[in-house]
Amino acid sequence: MLSVHEARQRILSQFSPLESESVPLEQAAGRVLAEEVAAHFDLPPFDNSSVDGFAIRAAELAGAERNHPVRLPVIGDIPAGMQPTFTLEGGQAARIMTGAPLPPGADAVVMVEDTDCHEHGARLAGAAVPENVSIYRGLRVGENVRRRGSDLKTGQVVLLPGRLLRAQEIGMLAMLGLASVRVHRKPKVAILSTGDEIVPLGAPLAPGKIHDSNSYALAVLAARAGCEALRLGVAADTREAVREKFEAAIQAGVDVILSSAGVSVGAFDYVREVVEEGGTLDFWKVNMRPGKPLAFGHYRGVPFFGLPGNPVSVFVAPTLERLQGLPDAAPDEHRDTAETEPDSAGADARATANPASWAGRLRVCAILGEGLESDGRESYLRASVRLEDGQYVARFSTNQSSGNLFSLVESNALLIIPSGVKSCPPGTEVEVWFLP
Repeated sequence: MLSVHEARQRILSQFSPLESESVPLEQAAGRVLAEEVAAHFDLPPFDNSSVDGFAIRAAELAGAERNHPVRLPVIGDIPAGMQPTFTLEGGQAARIMTGAPLPPGADAVVMVEDTDCHEHGARLAGAAVPENVSIYRGLRVGENVRRRGSDLKTGQVVLLPGRLLRAQEIGMLAMLGLASVRVHRKPKVAILSTGDEIVPLGAPLAPGKIHDSNSYALAVLAARAGCEALRLGVAADTREAVREKFEAAIQAGVDVILSSAGVSVGAFDYVREVVEEGGTLDFWKVNMRPGKPLAFGHYRGVPFFGLPGNPVSVFVAPTLERLQGLPDAAPDEHRDTAETEPDSAGADARATANPASWAGRLRVCAILGEGLESDGRESYLRASVRLEDGQYVARFSTNQSSGNLFSLVESNALLIIPSGVKSCPPGTEVEVWFLP
């Protein structure tokens, strides 16, 4: 059997990021940057006040304190968004709002709380400009001033290709004035289920029938991974029905085809035959559980994954991330070392690099709250992980059947058992990945 690493590398070697496209910034969240972004002006673009208060010359306030305030005449008012039309001379002050440009001649800003304007209850916003202001403390040159270029200098690289665009990146791009940005195109993923036993949702369950759940779960996972999911429905157990679904995927111009079930050697498993008629197919056994059987190939030039029918067995996320331009992550690259605590369900735990990606998921060390036995395959066991007395403790679901979706619903993490390990007593340190 192939190791998980070898199988993943074989697959990823056949994929490259999709072409880029320019999208409006408001549509770029969750996309992957396809270009280098540099600042084309300084940020802040001018010296400005970080507080509401009075612009002054720091040297004027030497020795100022509450019992011996320095009193200065106020020569003007500088609201945010307005360029001052005067120069501050020695022995003068100017009222200034947060974010407003510092007037020439000023080198510091005193907070309104350190003046008699605050003491007398006068509001800065909307209040008349006082004739004079008493200041109760001295200042350093540059205090309460955001200097031009203190955040970014012109030409400084801000974001590199491969960066997942989250709220903070979108805000940064907006601050740089970019109305659009180049990102990799979203992969379009076709998803189909196969089997005469599968009936649509809402239909009554006759004996021997089950509802289609796999395609719905796969569509959500594909969308969460940043893809466009196209559910093609259920193909009956005939060669013609399966071929019809595959042709529909080709006509839709998809980038990947995912099939749930129908790739084994059963008498009614026609997916394998149809793919081999229209392309190539490799059938692998991967040294992992769940998910040992994996079919990978191409149908009319479009990559194809044949996934086991059991709803917990999947092996596609790294490919979808590669198509979007996300960088590959080394096995331990995103291991969490901070004092990050999951919530009671663990659902908000994330890594900092690419939180939407499988590789970027928060990975921590935990101890087993109970012993377990394994068959020696690299295992991804559903588990409940909680913080107990400052230590993550993992307790695995008793039902690890790959067909048991409810055990995944009840879990908040995957407990990873390395290849070759067959027994772990309570207290063993293990790696866990928190689920989104």
